[in-house]
Amino acid sequence: MNKRIEFVVGIFVLLGVLALVFLALRAGNLSTFSMQPNYTVSAHFDNIGSLKKRSAVKSNGVVVGRVKNIAFDNQMFRAIVEMDIEKQYQFPTDTSASIKTQGLIGEQYIDLTPGADDENLARVIKSSITTAL
Repeated sequence: MNKRIEFVVGIFVLLGVLALVFLALRAGNLSTFSMQPNYTVSAHFDNIGSLKKRSAVKSNGVVVGRVKNIAFDNQMFRAIVEMDIEKQYQFPTDTSASIKTQGLIGEQYIDLTPGADDENLARVIKSSITTAL
């Protein structure tokens, strides 16, 4: 009887730990561990507000990638944001990027608005041409 009680308690403890890990990942904006192949796109912004690494990159409300890196261009005095976009999402080269806010706490994300160009960003980047949104 004691072994059965210990087993049940162990299961509850394990479920509790898994729930805490899940909540920690959600709070850290790491809930999507994508193993999809990515391509990197850079965009220049005058003001990025409180945008952070791993912030969502969305198009029409769908998460299509994450912010990879944020840097400052000392020549043009603008922020450079590198984004990892999942390769399954192909965007035209004339796609525009804007920073938007969602939710009550004002979490910022990048919104991609596709253009109408026939050439896709993933193909352009594959040919080693630098693309800036």
